[in-house]
Amino acid sequence: MSEPFDAAPVSDVPGSAVAAFFDVDNTIVRGASSFHMARGLHRRGFFTARDIVRFALHTARYVTIGENAQQIDRLRERALALISGHSVEDVTAVAEQVYDEVLHDRIYPGTKALLDAHVAAGHQVWLVTASPVEIGDLLARRLGATGCIGTCAEHRAGVYTGRLVGDLMHGRAKADAVRRLAQREGVDLTRSYAYGDSANDVAILSAVGHPVAVNADAHLRRHARAAGWARHDFRDRRRNARRGASVASAAGLAWGLGLVARAVRRASRGPAARV
Repeated sequence: MSEPFDAAPVSDVPGSAVAAFFDVDNTIVRGASSFHMARGLHRRGFFTARDIVRFALHTARYVTIGENAQQIDRLRERALALISGHSVEDVTAVAEQVYDEVLHDRIYPGTKALLDAHVAAGHQVWLVTASPVEIGDLLARRLGATGCIGTCAEHRAGVYTGRLVGDLMHGRAKADAVRRLAQREGVDLTRSYAYGDSANDVAILSAVGHPVAVNADAHLRRHARAAGWARHDFRDRRRNARRGASVASAAGLAWGLGLVARAVRRASRGPAARV
């Protein structure tokens, strides 16, 4: 299932520790974890159907047309706006419930086995994700990882402000964060591992001595093949490389539009009508 790696325990010599860095969406979790989180928050009244539609439209555009800096900024602003004014404690509590209800069953067993093997070998294991660091920390704790490098949403007195601290943890920002962590933790990146599923992960994969493409999209698959990187695919063979993200986005859009349609029908039938 997985290719063998050096299973020597972490040494106390500075700069000699080995780490494994895992992307989350479509690498560990099938589909987009943020989609399921958004559904969980909506069901608990954190935001409206209109908010979901707006965010789903931007996400669908991102997946269909592709990414650029302006599009990423718009998605970031939409996501931050959805949690603005809510407490970190409440959002984290919902995340715990969403993990138990949905995400636990969407973990790729193959990727989890790789993660467990690194833990058993005494390696540090870090999740690296664009999701809020509080959510990433939850996933890391549930999966037995060392910790998480994630996007930091600003909060004051335990309440999200709708602003970001530092960069969105995406693309080169991931690689930069991994290098900073390696310096702080004494990690030898030339002996370390990274796992990712998309072309956005090329930077972080290139930062380590053992890059591995997992459930790779077409761009990363071509790059990994040309570079001679290890590759794993734990998806159903009937799925194509981008289907997980595309289906999640399309489902989010359809779900959001459905909520609005039902609300309109209810309004047209009068106050006694129910969704």
